[in-house]
Amino acid sequence: MAGEEGGTTVGALMMPFMAVLVSSMWPPPCHSILSRNQRMSLFKPTVDGVLNVMRSCCKAKTVKRIIYTSTTGTIGIQQQPPTHYDESVWTDVDFCRTTKMFAWMYFVAKTEAEKAAWKFAEENGLDLVTIQPSSVIGPFITPNRPPCTENALALITKNRAFYTMLAQSHAVNVDDVCNAHIYLFEHPQAAGRYICSSHSFTIYDVANSLSKKYPEYDIQTKFEGIDESLKPIPCPSKKLLDLGFRFKFNPEEYDVGDLFAEAIEACREKRG
Repeated sequence: MAGEEGGTTVGALMMPFMAVLVSSMWPPPCHSILSRNQRMSLFKPTVDGVLNVMRSCCKAKTVKRIIYTSTTGTIGIQQQPPTHYDESVWTDVDFCRTTKMFAWMYFVAKTEAEKAAWKFAEENGLDLVTIQPSSVIGPFITPNRPPCTENALALITKNRAFYTMLAQSHAVNVDDVCNAHIYLFEHPQAAGRYICSSHSFTIYDVANSLSKKYPEYDIQTKFEGIDESLKPIPCPSKKLLDLGFRFKFNPEEYDVGDLFAEAIEACREKRG
């Protein structure tokens, strides 16, 4: 079943002994100029939607485990970025509200929703496991390009609004995210939060790889205001890997340009 309300989409798959919960909210382009009441109208449905599905899981009395799709956006937004990220870190929502960076409402809504989910699970004895994917790249079935795909296309479309997001970033293929959901549902020792991210990179890593793969697009490899010596901030999936999971698109065989190429080729196919 699936429901949609106020920019929030919440879906659940409930069968005997299983529940998979997905929550998403992406702010509209004018999010920075919304009034306080308008912003609250986006935050509240995100939290309420998650809790409503969890209440249904409680009422069903047959749900063994809830797999909740969160995001590294609930981890990675800090006033002073750490040397690396792990599952113990939470996004600083006060910093988001003060700074109002691009997509800040998304980070706040997702963080508050996940914290509410953990509180509800603890109070009601539910077995909750959350997955924190980074930027999910790959083929898509929606009629419009998802935000992560726009991000992947930015160096080709020359959409400079995304360059700061690509400066130091993380990504994972959509197939690996789907496989991780199944793996964590089935694994008896799965517990807590799990980062699901295969690649950490800088905009220079992406540009250098894509410029070789797609010379016809004349992709720039120099970026004013972005330090060329910038290093990726690790966002390791160590906890997930320690449980035995393996990425299909692993960094030993695929570079970040290969991930982005999956989205680029999907767009070319749709256009063709």
